[in-house]
Amino acid sequence: MDLLYKMAITRIPKVGGVLAKNLISYCGGAEAVFHANKKELLKVPGIGPAIANNILTQQVLYEAEAEMEWVQKNDIQALFYLDENYPQRLRHYDESPLMLYYKGTAELNAERVVAVVGTRSPTSRGKAICEDIVDGLKDYNVLVVSGLAYGIDITAHRQCIQSGIPTIGVLGHGLDKVYPAEHQQTALDMMEQGGVLTEFSYKTEPNRQHFPMRNRIIAGMCDALLVIETAQRGGSMISAELANAYNKDVFAVPGRIKDKASKGCNHLIKTHKAALLEKAEDIAYIMRWEKGENKSGVQKQLFVELTETEQKVVDILQKADETGIDELTFQAGINPSQLSSILLNLEFKGMVKSLPGKRFMLC
Repeated sequence: MDLLYKMAITRIPKVGGVLAKNLISYCGGAEAVFHANKKELLKVPGIGPAIANNILTQQVLYEAEAEMEWVQKNDIQALFYLDENYPQRLRHYDESPLMLYYKGTAELNAERVVAVVGTRSPTSRGKAICEDIVDGLKDYNVLVVSGLAYGIDITAHRQCIQSGIPTIGVLGHGLDKVYPAEHQQTALDMMEQGGVLTEFSYKTEPNRQHFPMRNRIIAGMCDALLVIETAQRGGSMISAELANAYNKDVFAVPGRIKDKASKGCNHLIKTHKAALLEKAEDIAYIMRWEKGENKSGVQKQLFVELTETEQKVVDILQKADETGIDELTFQAGINPSQLSSILLNLEFKGMVKSLPGKRFMLC
């Protein structure tokens, strides 16, 4: 029953993720939102009479009930932003989706996640480079995320399937369809070796404005974002800007200075917004990734006085050879600015070492 109310909140007109989270916080839970009276609803910042009336009519509950039946019938996971299996790298951003719908077999919280983006009209060179780089990632135990669009996206997904790499397609519409339709079979293959993911309710059409929205999911879910080919404007550049804003590592494949398809990549490199990318090993070098399984067994130093929160961070780091900032934020339940201060203190105490790629390990 709780899922019904969570899904209903995503259907309230003019209520996005940030406002929905405010509603839940002020009312004390998803179900409580629909049990609140108008006076209580109007106390929530951003909620006016029109939105309050939309909640009070409870029409969205009937719509959510139909969707919940469809989700359960089609074996789709509905992931609320507070759920454990919601992508932890994404969840702490204010603009993260309240609900995600997922069908597949891959672990959304994989240890290493790489996003691949690029133009819908790649050159033969760009497609070949994309295939080589993706195939080169197969020994690094990564999950590859892209958008199932024409061009670089579908090239990356199909190479993942061929190379045995799990891959997730983030969609700009509901899971009752695949767009473009030509990628239907690839999407089905991905559900067996990865999956498809969206924030949009079923029966949501692939409207133009939805695709820039899904870029924030692609950027937020990854550790590293790769731009293969792109003009200086477009969705790939939006994804790269978002990834930089989210403190992700961005990589771009350079091209000849007069090639339109490489102008965006060259600009990212020239303005120090992306590292130059030629092969998969370049990513592994910057991210400090070793092939195969990560080593374990790092022991913390003894006789160092730690605060309760510092000890919590050390305990998390002790369970892995190295951990990314997003994983630490999620596991520790500490906001990013506070966590940065804690990590700096631990470095001063000789407990923690900072690695490239915004990753950390015990000394």
